Amino acid sequence: MSNMLEATTVLGIIHNGQACLGADGQATLDKVVMKANVQKVRYLYNKQVLAGFAGSTADAFTLFERFEDKLNQYNGSMERAAVELAKEWRGDRYLRRLEALLAVMNKEKGLLISGQGDVIEPEDHILAIGSGGAYAQAAAKALKRHSSGLSSHEMVEASLNIAADICIYTNHNLTLLDLA
Repeated sequence: MSNMLEATTVLGIIHNGQACLGADGQATLDKVVMKANVQKVRYLYNKQVLAGFAGSTADAFTLFERFEDKLNQYNGSMERAAVELAKEWRGDRYLRRLEALLAVMNKEKGLLISGQGDVIEPEDHILAIGSGGAYAQAAAKALKRHSSGLSSHEMVEASLNIAADICIYTNHNLTLLDLA
C-alpha cells in the first residue's frame, strides 16, 4: 500500500439516532503536504448514506462510484452493497490494485470495507480509518462514553481536532456530514 493510505483521518459516529462522518482535508505525498482541503467524505444514495475514504484519491472515487452503483442495485441496502463491493473488489484484477479503505454509514449502522474482502461493523458505532484514525477513535470512545449531552456531530468534530493535534498527517481543515 502507498503512503497515501496512511495519510488521513476519517471518523464516523452514530449516536442518539444521528450519524456524522467527518474527515480532515490534508493530502500528503511522501513528506509534503500537497493540498489542505481535500473532500474525503460525501453523501451517497439520495443523501441516505455517508461515505469516506483513506487512501489514493483516484482509487477512492472509483470505489465510491462502484459502491453507489451497488446501493442502487440493492435498493439502498448498505450491508448488501458493501458485501457485494468487497467481493468484486477482491476478485477483480483491476479493482484488486486499488489502494483505499472505505467507511460507510447510515443512521443505524457503520461499516468498514477493504480490498481484502473485509466488511467490518465496528463496536460502539464508531468508525475510524487512516493514520490519525486510532487517535480520533480513542477520543470518540471517551466522548461518547462520558459526554452523553453531545451530538454525533460535536463528538466527531472534537475527536478529529484531537487527532489533528497529534497526527502529522491530519489537519484541522474538517469536512463533516450529518444524517439526522
